[in-house]
Amino acid sequence: MSAVNQVLLQAQGLCAWYGAAQILYDVGIEVRRGEVVALMGRNGAGKSTTLKTLIGMLDKRRGRVSFQGTDISKSEPHHAARMGLGFVPEDRRIFTDLTVMENLEVGRQPPRRWPDGSQAPVWTPERLFKLFPNLGEMPDRQGGRMSGGEQQMLTVARTLMGNPYLVLLDEPSEGVAPVIVEQMAHMILELKSQGVSILLSEQNMHFAELVSDRAYVLEKGQIRYEGSMAELSANEEVRRAYLSV
Repeated sequence: MSAVNQVLLQAQGLCAWYGAAQILYDVGIEVRRGEVVALMGRNGAGKSTTLKTLIGMLDKRRGRVSFQGTDISKSEPHHAARMGLGFVPEDRRIFTDLTVMENLEVGRQPPRRWPDGSQAPVWTPERLFKLFPNLGEMPDRQGGRMSGGEQQMLTVARTLMGNPYLVLLDEPSEGVAPVIVEQMAHMILELKSQGVSILLSEQNMHFAELVSDRAYVLEKGQIRYEGSMAELSANEEVRRAYLSV
């Protein structure tokens, strides 16, 4: 299989529960190398639950998840992270009493190589400060003294210090200023150009259109639509049924 079409992450028959309540029903998703895929849907559709299930954060889950051909269906989140699957949660989870640089060091992992032996993207604080100039201006600032948008950038940067092949990005445009949303879009396109794949959960159609190659649409824990981002943009019926508020 060519590197371009290499499937990095594949989920089949994914089901998940919070207690007795089933949230996901037979979800199937795949993300290829160098691809940005949007997982779209209204609030409560199951987007964040899907990402948490993929990384292994939910105890009550069923189905098969493979990452670069390895079955991680029963893996703990730290195992997936060590394999190069990054996760940026919606609630950021930075260390508020650590500085920007210290937060970045927490996420550091060794450089990686693709199965064909070629070098995977390598991230250093210097490279990340070019991607996120705001962070470069405050390396010694504590996380708790940063704005929400700055914290969002720091969470992404910390994840990239793990040199991931693929990043699960939960609601990157949610609740941050328009200027930060613009920087997030630029960042995603830059990561893609470096060969990093991204699966992002998103309900902002405009943002998804800016960055995504393909899209899946979730409704009540089921995939209702999948296709190219251009096809979804042109399909008013699907957007009205599953995405309009």
